Amino acid sequence: MGNFIRITPFIHVPDLETAVTFFTDILGFQRWPLPHPDYAYVWRETAAFRILEACDAPPGTRRFAHYIDVEDVDALYAELKPKLDTLPEGDVHGPADKVYAQRELLVLGPDGNLIAFGQEIRDMTVR
Repeated sequence: MGNFIRITPFIHVPDLETAVTFFTDILGFQRWPLPHPDYAYVWRETAAFRILEACDAPPGTRRFAHYIDVEDVDALYAELKPKLDTLPEGDVHGPADKVYAQRELLVLGPDGNLIAFGQEIRDMTVR
C-alpha cells in the first residue's frame, strides 16, 4: 500500500482572491477554509492547488505547468461550459485531440497560468 495521496503544486499569483474565484467559480474547485490572508488551498476530487499571493509574482507563462488527468474531458467541458463561456476569447482551447494521444481542455487563468485537463486516447497510435 502506498503512502502518497496527491501532488499539490503551488501557484504564485498577484491577486489571491481573483485566482481563488477562478478556481471555485469557473473550474468547480472548493476552497479549504484557512485563516491566512495570502494563501489558499483549493481542491476538486483528487486534484489540488496551493495558491500563494506574492506581490512580485511574475505573470504566468501560458505554457503547460499544471496538468490534471481526467477520465472524461468532454463531460468536464460540458459541465464547465457555461462558466468557460464567460472567459475572454482565446482563454479556452478544446477539448481537442492531440498527436501525443491525449484529448485536452486548456483554460488560461486570470494570472496567465495555464490549467490543462487531459484524457488518454486509448485507440490512438502515438506518433
